[in-house]
Amino acid sequence: MTRIIKVKSGSIFEEKASYSRLVAVDNWIHVSNTAGRNPDTKLIAEDVIEQAEQVFDNIERALAAVDATLADVVCSRVFIQDPADVPRVMDYIGTRFRGIDPACTATCPPLGSTVYKVELEVTAYRGASQAEVVQINLGQ
Repeated sequence: MTRIIKVKSGSIFEEKASYSRLVAVDNWIHVSNTAGRNPDTKLIAEDVIEQAEQVFDNIERALAAVDATLADVVCSRVFIQDPADVPRVMDYIGTRFRGIDPACTATCPPLGSTVYKVELEVTAYRGASQAEVVQINLGQ
């Protein structure tokens, strides 16, 4: 039988909009678009890279709740408020996903508030970090 786990982070936005931070359906894990607000202090840094660091901390915390890690991420969607921040943010994301190499989409839409400079949504597959990986390079 299919098992669904829904994880709440305690964000007031999850309650207002009636969504979960993470939903795991068997081994598939969907993490909602996540901002860089510290869940303990409720503060958000002004610097885009500090926000990106907190985004990853928040996502890792949610993944850990269902026995998964960043290494299980197979797809990411990056939302960056200011196109000028794209190079710095993507360089930072590269440091966090190096060797994991998930599929990735990056875009620069308006976010829910100007205070948010970067947000990230990921899909993971529990156990992907232990899977045999075959890499095919088409651009050579």
